[in-house]
Amino acid sequence: MKDVTQCNDIEKILASIDCGESEDLELKSAKGGLPKSLWESYSAMANTKGGIILLGVEDDGKPNGIKEIDKLKKEFWNLINNRNKVNANLLNSQDVKEILYENVNILAICVPRATRSHRPIFVGQNPLNGTYRRSHEGDYLCTEQEVRRMLTDQDQKPIDSRILKYFTINDLDLQSIQQYRQRFASFRPTHPWLSENDQGLLTKLGGWREDRETGEEGLTLAGLLMFGTEESLRDKLPSYNLDYREKLSDDRWSDRLTVDGTWSANLFQFYLRVIQRLEADIKIPFQLNSDLFRQGTTIVHESVREALVNSLIHADYQGIGGIVIEKYPDRFEFSNPGSLLISKKQLLQGGISECRNKSLQTMFTQIGAAEKAGSGVDKIFRGWNSQHWRPPIVIEQLQPERVEWILPMISLIPKESSDRLEKHFKDKFYKFTPNEIQALVTADIEEYVDNVRMRQITGEHPTDITRLLQDLVKKDALVPEGQGRWSRYRLPRLDSLHNENHSLHNENHSLHNEQGLPDTQQALTKIAEPAKLKKRLRDHEMEKIILELCQEKWLTRKEISELIGRNSEGIRSRFLNPMVKHGLLRLRYPDKPNRQDQSYTTVNEAISNLGNEF
Repeated sequence: MKDVTQCNDIEKILASIDCGESEDLELKSAKGGLPKSLWESYSAMANTKGGIILLGVEDDGKPNGIKEIDKLKKEFWNLINNRNKVNANLLNSQDVKEILYENVNILAICVPRATRSHRPIFVGQNPLNGTYRRSHEGDYLCTEQEVRRMLTDQDQKPIDSRILKYFTINDLDLQSIQQYRQRFASFRPTHPWLSENDQGLLTKLGGWREDRETGEEGLTLAGLLMFGTEESLRDKLPSYNLDYREKLSDDRWSDRLTVDGTWSANLFQFYLRVIQRLEADIKIPFQLNSDLFRQGTTIVHESVREALVNSLIHADYQGIGGIVIEKYPDRFEFSNPGSLLISKKQLLQGGISECRNKSLQTMFTQIGAAEKAGSGVDKIFRGWNSQHWRPPIVIEQLQPERVEWILPMISLIPKESSDRLEKHFKDKFYKFTPNEIQALVTADIEEYVDNVRMRQITGEHPTDITRLLQDLVKKDALVPEGQGRWSRYRLPRLDSLHNENHSLHNENHSLHNEQGLPDTQQALTKIAEPAKLKKRLRDHEMEKIILELCQEKWLTRKEISELIGRNSEGIRSRFLNPMVKHGLLRLRYPDKPNRQDQSYTTVNEAISNLGNEF
């Protein structure tokens, strides 16, 4: 007898097939057999976050079924094992499940995220023209640069152990090496490596290496990154950049440190300067040791230190954008180029270590700046949990590849947020369960709430969380975007929550009228027309349109996405956030970046440079 699961709605299907905690879903009709786009989605999901493909379901969720399901399954297994079709089969029999849905057969295919050693998964025989990934707008063909980065990450030999031709110890800042040696001696005073000369110490740390197979010997990438001079670093890594930004009050940066020729801009010097700034204003009571003396640090200080080092040792220094560290009154943000080498689920569980730059990790560990492999992420979360702050957020961005950690110093249920929600929902607010209140507060603070974030906060099962979120929709407390476990839920645009925004909008509108600006909507529509008419634009073309749309006016993400005809969340992650980070756009509420009514305006200098940069 066949193992057939009978279900009567999409959410029950997703719960019954038990594909772990995949965050992506693709619905495909199979009227004419296996759709050609199936293999592109298989490649894209495997190279991104994994996901579930439902065959026999229309895009709108209506089932059309599969008539000869045994024949289709046989064809599927034959093709996925055919190396002329795809380069690797990541599935076993448990990943392909037949389901009876409203009296028709559908097929659920659970695609896991490929490990670093398997990526890229590609269609056909050439990874350079058959590798796909998924964005909010669907599957897209990877660029040659993206594919080559995946191929580089495939190599189990750490990137930073590579010996650099034509670079010598003269390319290093000797003062940095001496300062490092002092820190090392202070933290591990009897360590045997301290008796080595500079080259010997570098060799022990992985900054100098001899290749046993070729006999080649020399400075490694790790050695250059940790101790190099600015000139040598730029010679080897044209995209190399380090940027610390501090904004504690108004719209202007109150402190900034970047590569500007005034200091030896290697990772060790950057760490020394930035860690002091990050820890300076953390208002956490110091702990006492067993002798009742104040300890020199707290677990929160250690968490911040781990987050900083985490960005430095996991970065792809040939990627775009460099290291960006930002400090605000209510949060820290750590951003580095490169993708995650393990899944987000594995990362958040802790205990698993996949480090892109293992020699750098050793160097920071020996001076007490990092934990042993696999435990750093645990320490970050323990520190934040100790203060009952909202859990850190990890964002993996594509095009360009970046990983961002946001560490909010905000209570799980801030009084300001609960008061705002209580004012709107009135007596109804007190009937919500604690987890329902947490979902509403998360949507209020972080702009939206979804299954993944609620799992991280509450530890509840995905199906239970989906039921909770859907119940809030039925109570008119949340508005869904998407379907089932993959939905995002936002607070409705309620007058009581948005009076401030409306008054500001009216004030802004009046100001525009006083300045004699032309008909705004008509002008904006004309600016956005190229994006509306052309489905795919080059990134710099889209950035130019966004800058022109936001020139001398404030626009919300929703308004921008409607004007250009793109998914609003995709626009936020791919364009708006990076453009804010790079000083092209300015936030209306910089101290609350995730406000639901957040809006953007163009920085004047960005417009003046349009002709040169675009």
